[in-house]
Amino acid sequence: MTHDGFNLRIGINPIGWSNDDLPSLGGETPLSTALSEGREIGYQGFELGNKFPREPAALRQLMAGYGLEVVSGWYSGCLAARSVEEEIAAVEPHLRLLAENGCKVMVYGEVADSIQGERRIPLNKRPRFRDEDAFKRYGDRLTAFGRHLLGHGVRLAYHHHMGAYVEAPADIDRLMLHTGEDVGLLFDSGHAYFGGGDPVAMLSKHIDRVCHVHCKDVRPAIVRHARNRHWSFLDSVLNGVFTVPGDGAIDFAGIVAVLRTHRYHGWLVVEAEQDPALAPSYAYAQKGYRTLRALVDGAPLQEVA
Repeated sequence: MTHDGFNLRIGINPIGWSNDDLPSLGGETPLSTALSEGREIGYQGFELGNKFPREPAALRQLMAGYGLEVVSGWYSGCLAARSVEEEIAAVEPHLRLLAENGCKVMVYGEVADSIQGERRIPLNKRPRFRDEDAFKRYGDRLTAFGRHLLGHGVRLAYHHHMGAYVEAPADIDRLMLHTGEDVGLLFDSGHAYFGGGDPVAMLSKHIDRVCHVHCKDVRPAIVRHARNRHWSFLDSVLNGVFTVPGDGAIDFAGIVAVLRTHRYHGWLVVEAEQDPALAPSYAYAQKGYRTLRALVDGAPLQEVA
């Protein structure tokens, strides 16, 4: 906690060491490397990846051995295509894993019709709801599902994401309009920029619903190439569209200022998928941590150069 009462924790996703969607990017790196290096750098917790145990007690024991917390974990939701009852049945093991490890939020990523994992499909082919009524029905299902999660002490943190139904600023506006307070927003700085928005403005607009924050930076020239050359999401990642805070163009000082003003209490999670052969995992994870730590603590940014 800083002198002004601003209190949050800084965590990381293991994707900078080992990418779940692109195993060629660090797939050979053991989970122990990510956990030991992350803890050494100063991170307090990790989001889950596919190398983590899926049994609650085993996960708790693993993380306790490193002195780390479980921050949250991605859930591949399909409420754009199936009922609330079906989703509740599908989520049960993941919900139990998170709840029994003290997580307060669940990262919800809509994967129905999503092209985010399809390397041959350009981003401009992403799915869209056919009309406002379809979006509203989707929002109603999300709200009911979010209410179920809250009954177990976990809040739905909706991840706006490239290649999915909710990508652009207008999509996020409609999502917030058509869902109730039981649905929280995961603000992702990199996807906000890549999706065509101003990250600081977007965060400010929806701060009352933000319950989780992903911190990734962007390389604007690669964003332009991705759009102009009709790249897929995965090709954009392979070409280096994302990086860690402090290594790109996003105004993280502005982001932290908004969070400070509104007394955000939660996690900042560095999540910057890129090729560890080109962006060494430890060095980049350290740069991301030092950038955020300095901003949170109110230290001059030049100290983290």
